[in-house]
Order: sequence, then structure tokens, then C-alpha cells
Amino acid sequence: MIIGSGDHMKTKVLLNNRIVDLKSANVNILDRGYQFGDGVYEVIRFFNKSFFELDAHLVRLKESCEKILIPFKMHLKKLESDLVYLMNTCDYDNGYVYIQISRGVMNRNHIYKEEANLKPQLIAYTVREDHRPLQQMEKGITAYVTNDIRWLRCDIKSLNLLGSVLVKNEAYAKGAKEAILHRDGVITEGSATNVFIVKNSTLYTHPANNLILNGITRKVVLEIAKNESLGVKEIPFSIDDLLNADEAFTTASVSDILPVTSVLIDEKSYSIGLGKRGEITKRIQDAYTNLIDKIPQDQSTK
Repeated sequence: MIIGSGDHMKTKVLLNNRIVDLKSANVNILDRGYQFGDGVYEVIRFFNKSFFELDAHLVRLKESCEKILIPFKMHLKKLESDLVYLMNTCDYDNGYVYIQISRGVMNRNHIYKEEANLKPQLIAYTVREDHRPLQQMEKGITAYVTNDIRWLRCDIKSLNLLGSVLVKNEAYAKGAKEAILHRDGVITEGSATNVFIVKNSTLYTHPANNLILNGITRKVVLEIAKNESLGVKEIPFSIDDLLNADEAFTTASVSDILPVTSVLIDEKSYSIGLGKRGEITKRIQDAYTNLIDKIPQDQSTK
């Protein structure tokens, strides 16, 4: 994953209503996104110069703004057009756009409501991601199960990701690809993914409430399961349920759909199911790939 290709300084940035070079994309150090993590973001995948689930991501971006009372005055169609234009400034076909909106710039103060001229600040840029993680999609990953130390509004895609950063790095230090989080023994989600288990051909995943982010890929997988006539239960499940599952997998826009073939708990390793990618996980991956293959190609003329 690199910003741009070759000389990254050629990368273009959408800065509010302007497209500028990365080297010119300066933001004020008093921006509340920098000072407080006071803002929201999205990561939107594109394949062959065409976005995947763009509308769903932009709707969630707007909803996240509304949840933290950031005025969202831009028209989604105009933002979509700007992002398509931004995508087509890059010299690669596959990647993703990172977009964030902060509350704006003001002197540092926890209280913002009396700042009459506070204007939300938007930035977006592209990142190259040439290939899906095909080897991990087939072979699976190890996840580290640990306490969910994050705040209680995980349904908001907030800029403040310190809890996720800490547990992700904790997992990485133990040789795991992802951290699977729990609150009092109940699995919530991953540090940057949603988590599913499969038992007796039924998918289980935590309900979409304040304790998880309702992922776009999560929603797509739930629709796939329905189309594949698989059972689905959006209910809490425990660490023991995870350990006794037939299969497990994580979902996210960038990391894709990855089988969890083993987990680490208190330095001990446990296999999930047969310790390899399960048949239902593969069915879901294949259906997801079919959706990607059906994306209308080349949005450059939009």
C-alpha cells in the first residue's frame, strides 16, 4: 500500500472544494481533527477505476457526521463526482480513497458550539492497492483475542482510533493479523473488521448497535448469505462460541473477507474448525468476487 505510485508527491488531494498536489495540501494545526480526533472518515475501494459500494459509504459518512453533530451541507452527488474525478487523477486502476471530515478550525477548546464560524474541513486522497489478499483469503489468518478497550460509540466511524491502534499493534506483536475484541467474554468485532462465525451452516455476527461499526462489507455479506439461503443470526456470541465454531472470518473493505483459521488467547493457540478455510466462507468469498466483477467498468466519464 502506497500513496500514489512512483513519486508520491504527484498524488492529488481533494481539499474541501479544490484538487491540489499532495505537497500543497496543508491543514491548520488548530483543526479539531488534529487536536481532538473530532471528525469522521471513510475508506472506499475501487477496482479497474470503478468504485465499489460508493453510495453506501457516502451515506454512512453523512450519518457519522450527523451523529457527532457536524453539519453535512454538501450534496452527495457532488461529492461522488469529486471523488470520481480524484480517483481518475491517479495513474493506477486499483486502490481506495481515504476521505475525512473534521469539525473545523478553532482555538483549542473542548466546547465548540459557541464558535459561530466553524466550518467542517474535508480531505480525500487515493492509495494504491493493486491486488486483493488472495493468499490470505485462501490460507486464512491468525487473530488475537483481547479486551475491547474502545469507547461506547463504535457505530460512528470516528477519526479517533487510538483503541484500535493499540490492540492492532498488540496483535501484530504476537504474530497475528487481526485483533478480535470482546467485552466481558462477548465478541464485538475486530480492530478494523467485523467478525462472523459459522455453526451448522448458520452465520452469526454481533448485532449492529453502538458496540460495533456496521461495516459496508458486513452488509454485503449478510445480503450474500440471504441469496445463498444460509441462516443468519445477528446476535451476540461468546469466546467459547468462537472456539467451537465450524468456521470464522473477518470482513472489511480493504482487507476483504479473510478466514480466521486460528486464534491466540493468553499465549495459547486454538484452531477454528478444521484449521483451514471452510466451505461456507469460500462460497461467500466467491459470491463477493462475482459482485466485484460485475461493477460497471470505468467511471472516468461520470
